[in-house]
Amino acid sequence: MWKVTPLKSCILTILEKRGGVLLEGDLENPLREMYGDFSDSELNKALMTLENQGLIHVSWISKTRRRIHKMTKDMDFLAVGED
Repeated sequence: MWKVTPLKSCILTILEKRGGVLLEGDLENPLREMYGDFSDSELNKALMTLENQGLIHVSWISKTRRRIHKMTKDMDFLAVGED
């Protein structure tokens, strides 16, 4: 079944409401309310696509926890090997 709003758009909306920064665990419950059911692979694919588009930055803060940060125009992250 097709969803009305893409998962990527829901992620960006939640990030905007939360001030642009949140932990992955804090994203899952609001995302399920807004989007419905999704798998871990769907979430990872959406996060990777948003990061490749330069809209978010995902960083590991521990072995099992990720921090998701919405990019602004004044922010710039270098890709691997671009130093």
